[in-house]
Amino acid sequence: MKIELENVLPADIEKRSFEIITEELGDRAFPPDIAPVVKRVIHTTADFDYADNLVFSPHAVELALDALRGGAPIVTDTNMGKSGVNKKALQKFGSTVHCFMADEDVAGAALEHHTTRAQASMDKAAALGLNGIFAVGNAPTALVRLYELIKDGRLAPKLVIGVPVGFVNVVASKELIMTLDVPFIVAKGRKGGSNVAAAICNALLYQLK
Repeated sequence: MKIELENVLPADIEKRSFEIITEELGDRAFPPDIAPVVKRVIHTTADFDYADNLVFSPHAVELALDALRGGAPIVTDTNMGKSGVNKKALQKFGSTVHCFMADEDVAGAALEHHTTRAQASMDKAAALGLNGIFAVGNAPTALVRLYELIKDGRLAPKLVIGVPVGFVNVVASKELIMTLDVPFIVAKGRKGGSNVAAAICNALLYQLK
C-alpha cells in the first residue's frame, strides 16, 4: 500500500488545515464573526459535529470582542484550559487569565461547604469581581454555579463559554446557561473539553489582531 503525504512547510500546516476544514464544510456558511470560532474548534478537535453543536447567543462574539478590547479577564475551570489560552494575545489588551482550582482557599471552601472545587472557584471569581469571560470546559458543576451566581446578581459575565464534557449533568448545565440573559457560546450535548474552551478563547483573541 502506498501512502502519500502532503508536502507542506511547517509554517503552513495550520493554514492548510483550515483550508481542508473549509473544503469539507462545503456549502455550510457561517456569519463572519462566528466562522473563525467554529473552524478553530474543529481544527482543535477534528470533529465536524461542532459545526452543528456550537450555539451562539445574539451578538455573543461582538460583545466578547468588545470586552477583550477593554481588558476583560478570562476565568477557566481547569489549568489545562488556562494553559491553552494564548497569553501573548491577551497581553496586547491588558487582559489576564485565571484558574483558581488549585488554590488552597478554594480547596478549603469546597471542603467546608461540601461542594466541588469547581463550584468554589466560581465563588472566588465572584468575590473578586471578575466579571469577564468564563470559559468552562470540564466541570458542569462550575457551569451550574455560574448560573446560580448570575441569577443572584453576584456575577455579570461578559461571556459564558459553556463547553464541559461528559455524562453527568453536562447537558442540563448547558441548557441552564442558555436560559439566561447573558452572552454565551455553548456546545450543545455531551461534547466539549478544556481544549475546546481554550480554542474558543483563542479564536476570539485572534480576531482582534
